[in-house]
Amino acid sequence: MAHHTLKTAYSGLVDRLNRFPQGAPSSELLNKILKVLFSEQEAHLVSLLPIKPFTVGQASRIWKTDLNTTRKILDNLADRAVLVDMEQNGEPQYLLPPPMAGFFEFSMMRIRNDIDQKALGELFYQYLNVEEDFVRELFTRGETQLGRVFVHEPVLSAENALHVLDYERASEIIKTATHIGVGMCYCRHKMEHLGKACRAPMDICMTFNTTAASLTRHGHARRIDVHECMDLLQQAYDHNLVQFGENVREGVNFICNCCGCCCEAMIAARRFTILNPVHTTNFVPVIEYASCNGCSKCVNVCPVEAMALVTANDPFQPNRKKAVLNEERCLGCGVCARTCPSKSIQLNARKQRVLTPLNGVHKAVVMAIERGKLQHLIFDNRVLFSHRALAAVLGVLLKLPPIKQAMASRQIKSRYFEQLIQRRKL
Repeated sequence: MAHHTLKTAYSGLVDRLNRFPQGAPSSELLNKILKVLFSEQEAHLVSLLPIKPFTVGQASRIWKTDLNTTRKILDNLADRAVLVDMEQNGEPQYLLPPPMAGFFEFSMMRIRNDIDQKALGELFYQYLNVEEDFVRELFTRGETQLGRVFVHEPVLSAENALHVLDYERASEIIKTATHIGVGMCYCRHKMEHLGKACRAPMDICMTFNTTAASLTRHGHARRIDVHECMDLLQQAYDHNLVQFGENVREGVNFICNCCGCCCEAMIAARRFTILNPVHTTNFVPVIEYASCNGCSKCVNVCPVEAMALVTANDPFQPNRKKAVLNEERCLGCGVCARTCPSKSIQLNARKQRVLTPLNGVHKAVVMAIERGKLQHLIFDNRVLFSHRALAAVLGVLLKLPPIKQAMASRQIKSRYFEQLIQRRKL
C-alpha cells in the first residue's frame, strides 16, 4: 500500500467517518489523532469498509486480500478497539463505530502502552474542547441527538416512579443487558493527562450488550455482573454524577456517569443550550421557595449551570437568597433534588414527553435524515445492502411523520422509495 500517500490515506478515512450521521469535521488535529490510532495502511483499508456490519468475506473482496490475511487485520483492529466484533447467525461480523460514542473513547478506556495516551489525550482536548467544530457537529445538528439523560431514580416520588418507563431507568438497562462491561471514563482519563481531572470515580464507564461483549473480549473493559454494576450506579449517585446514555429504547450500548467539569456531553449542554445538544429526562425540578434557604448546594452540583441564587426579597432577612431554575438549560437529572438539605426541590413531569428512538437502526435513520446523510445508509457503495438491513431501514422510514419522509425522499431521490410512500398512503 506504499503508493498511497499520507494525505490520501487519512483524508480517505476522514471521508469514510463522515458518512456516519455523526461525523468528524476535517482538521489538522483530527489527522494527528488518526495517525496515533491508525497506521497509513490501516487508514487506507478502513476507509474502504462499509458503514454497516460486514463479514470477513466481504472485507476480503473489498480489500482484494485472502481470507486469512483479512481476518488477521480485522482481529488486530478489534484487539485495539478500533473495530467492534460481534456474532450474527453464528458468523463473526465487524463494524467500525463512529468516533463518538466509539473508538475515540475506547482508546482511553484502559491504560495502554501501545499508543501514547498522554499525547492522544492532549489532542482530544484540543480537538473537542478548544476547536469546538467536532462537538458542535456531534451534539447540535438535527433534532435527534446521540445521547439522553437518565433520571436520578432515588429522588423520584412514589407517584412519579409509577410513570417512569423501563427504558428511562439506568437500573433497568443494567438488569436487562446481555453483557456488561466497565472501563475508565474517557473524559476524566483525558483530563488527567492535562492535569485537569476532578476527583470523581474513574473506573465507572458502563457498556452493555454487543459493545460490552466486544470490549470485554479484548480487554478494553472488565466484564462485571448486574450486582457490581448496580453498586457502581449507586457510587455514581453518591458522587452526584449524571447518567448519560445512548439515545435508544432498546439495546442501549453505553451509559456514562458524567461530571460537569470533564465530560463532553455536559460541556456541550452548557455551551450550546439553545440547540438542545442532549435529550433531557421527562422531569423538571420544582423549587418550594418557602422552605428554600439559599444554601447553594443545588447550584454547586448542577452539571449544566441550570441553577442560580438570587435575592429572596425578604424584608426581614435582606441577605437571604433563594435558588432559581433556568428550565431551558435543565437536563432533569434530579441531582439538585438529591443534594437539597431542606427537601425544597421536587421533580415534576414535563408537560411534553421527550421522544426516544426505538433502537440503533431507528436512531441512525432519523439522524441521517436530519443531517442530510440518508443516502449513505441506503446506497453504501462498499458492499451491497442485505435485504434484511434494507428492510429494517425502509421499515423505519415508512413509520416516520410525513415531513421526515419528504426530507428522506429529497435526499435519496429514489422513485422506488417514493412509490413505497405512496403505497403506504393508499
